[in-house]
Amino acid sequence: MSITPTVKAILDKYESDNPGVKSNLARILMQGRLGGTGKVIILPVDQGFEHGPARSFAVNPPAYDPHYHYQMAIDAGLNAYAAPLGALEAGAGTFAGQIPTILKVNSSNSWATSINQAVTGTVEDALRLGCSAIGFTIYPGSDEIFPMMEQIREMSAEAKAVGVATVIWSYPRGGKLSKDGELALDVGAYAAHMAALLGAHIIKVKLPSAHIEQKDAQKAYEGTDWSAQSDRVRHVVQSCFAGRRIVVFSGGAAKGEDAVYQDARDIRDGGGNGSIIGRNTFQRKREDALAMLDRLVRIYKGEE
Repeated sequence: MSITPTVKAILDKYESDNPGVKSNLARILMQGRLGGTGKVIILPVDQGFEHGPARSFAVNPPAYDPHYHYQMAIDAGLNAYAAPLGALEAGAGTFAGQIPTILKVNSSNSWATSINQAVTGTVEDALRLGCSAIGFTIYPGSDEIFPMMEQIREMSAEAKAVGVATVIWSYPRGGKLSKDGELALDVGAYAAHMAALLGAHIIKVKLPSAHIEQKDAQKAYEGTDWSAQSDRVRHVVQSCFAGRRIVVFSGGAAKGEDAVYQDARDIRDGGGNGSIIGRNTFQRKREDALAMLDRLVRIYKGEE
């Protein structure tokens, strides 16, 4: 595999990382139809933990089978597949070496009253399954954020020591944040920056709205028109060490096709590295999901 200049330039920004971590990042960046472009599309399927199996898969029953997601990510030419321990174990042998995987090492459920996640996988599991990275969710704003930060500090250090990359899902909620504040521009940029400061190689955040939540931050955002989503994406990327970290944006809840495609254009035009898109694909019929992913690839390639 020959590394493209674009990917080499990205890897060069990870100045403290060992060859193992850089090799695993390269595996993700060089995989599939977007390989070598610096853009990525990752399929995450952790919604069974978060929302339950029926809410996640009943609309498309073949998606109850973890093999379905492995195969869809491969057939669509995606960069990686992310899932919790049991889902990866269910297909690890059949699909070994066919697509980079990301082990989601913490999870919650829809019944919990605290805004927190339990550690459900280990770095040792990631190594055993041949994963390129671990994935970990933090909830900036939650009363549990400080223990979560300490957990990912320790797990990320362990992963880096054995050449495994770290992806941080950074989703603000809890504390003094309003519901609108969870998606506010200033809050989203702050959450992304926290993930970068915690040592994430890849940062996953939600697309921000134009709302400014923090009173103390409002002056910093005055005088700029934030109505264009691409400009809001650019600001989030800027907040991740001026673009020195890979930033991908969540697809969020299921939505219409046009909205999914427009989000991808805005991510591309704002300098984001791509999408991590789950429910908007696997909750559609396979042929429809593959058609959507094909078009997303073409958008990220600048072909439309």
